[in-house]
Amino acid sequence: MGIISRMKEILSALFRQRAREEFKIDTVTSQEMQRAIEKCAYIYKGSPYWLDKDEHIKTINFAKAVCSETARLATLAIGIEIDGSARANWLQEQINKELEQVRHHVEYGCAYGTVVLKPNGSSVDLITPENFIVTDESNGEIQGIVFVHREISSDGRTYYTKLEYHRYIEDVYQITNRCYASKDANDTGKPIDIDETPWRGELEDVGLTNLNGQRLYAVLRTPQANNVDLHCSLGLPIFYEAIEELKDLDTAYSRNATEIFDSRRMVLIDSDRLMESGAPVKDTQAGVERSKKRLKLPEYVKNVNGTGLDGFYQEVNPSLNTDTRLTGINALLSQIGYKCGFSNGYFVFNETTGIQTATGVEAEQQRTIQFIKDVRDKLQFCMDDLIAALNIFADLYQLAPSGPYETYYDFGDITYNEDEDRSRWYSYVVSGKIPFWYYLTKFEGFSEEEAKALEEEAQPKEPDLFGAGDEE
Repeated sequence: MGIISRMKEILSALFRQRAREEFKIDTVTSQEMQRAIEKCAYIYKGSPYWLDKDEHIKTINFAKAVCSETARLATLAIGIEIDGSARANWLQEQINKELEQVRHHVEYGCAYGTVVLKPNGSSVDLITPENFIVTDESNGEIQGIVFVHREISSDGRTYYTKLEYHRYIEDVYQITNRCYASKDANDTGKPIDIDETPWRGELEDVGLTNLNGQRLYAVLRTPQANNVDLHCSLGLPIFYEAIEELKDLDTAYSRNATEIFDSRRMVLIDSDRLMESGAPVKDTQAGVERSKKRLKLPEYVKNVNGTGLDGFYQEVNPSLNTDTRLTGINALLSQIGYKCGFSNGYFVFNETTGIQTATGVEAEQQRTIQFIKDVRDKLQFCMDDLIAALNIFADLYQLAPSGPYETYYDFGDITYNEDEDRSRWYSYVVSGKIPFWYYLTKFEGFSEEEAKALEEEAQPKEPDLFGAGDEE
């Protein structure tokens, strides 16, 4: 663990201590759970604990690849439509901004196990576990939370910290803000009035009623059960169960890469064969180098001193175990994918060949499909809460006229095959179930007007009385 990482841990501990003292609360997240999240965060960032420079153990950061692929599939062709009123139109504008970042937010959720999406009035903040403290939870949901916000003054000399405590006190949603300023980046500093900070204009204490249990933030959590802390409301990173296999994968990759690096061909040749005739013995090394340049010998030719009467010459061509190692790497990839929720063999190299139909993919990838559906369910639940929080913001700050709204979700089919879909729709044209112009607009990029004109032009001309048609 590097010095910067250690300093971040110390600073996080300072924030937690300050929150305990200020609000007379304590975190309900166990130290074991905090350590599990921190360990996975380092793995995701490309700094796993098993890196070893002496043993040449590097990382290919496959945990990042798994999180990225999960987010890609979960947000594939995602669409969220909100309608019903002027308020709905405003909510749609806010959600459209979030949709530009939703894939990144889902990836971070997969990496940390839990992230919080919190409206700030103009956009949505993503908050990871190192920047929030859970103070109360019930039935798997966060009921009390302290957010840690950090800002730096324009001259870079002052560091501001805001602790923002959200919780329900009976039926009142209470928000308490406490601010601090420091000249040291690794300290929270002394209390300061909120109007002297970048958050000027906000109230230090706010009580909201009639929210019906809704909160001003939304939680995105991974779908699997938490077996580190059974009573914790936080989720586990999706690759937590595969940490040992990720370590083995990096080791296998590093061993293979080292073997390839050391596999350069080498020719060992006696210096006598490279010396110019009549050269003094004391000039052996210099003569060898001159001969290599004169003869334009490649770099892999190395000079050795023979001991016998005959000149020494030997070629070294190291053999590679790439095929054998690739088999082991594939086994690890398959196991990692399965433990993360994907179908067996999803990440394996050199296994799938040819073109598969959507039906074939669906049959082979049932586990993947179900896993992505579970992630999408969690995402939809989070988006519902985020829209509700935005709706409350609109009421508080009169950002849009009040009115009802309905939300509709649409997700892309991860088994979609365009060629198969195109063939199926063309069969509808041939059988007369749909007009040809509709096919042209759906798959060929024509406008409806262009497609209808093209279809009409392609219609056969009806013959006249003498069977000659409309020929002139």
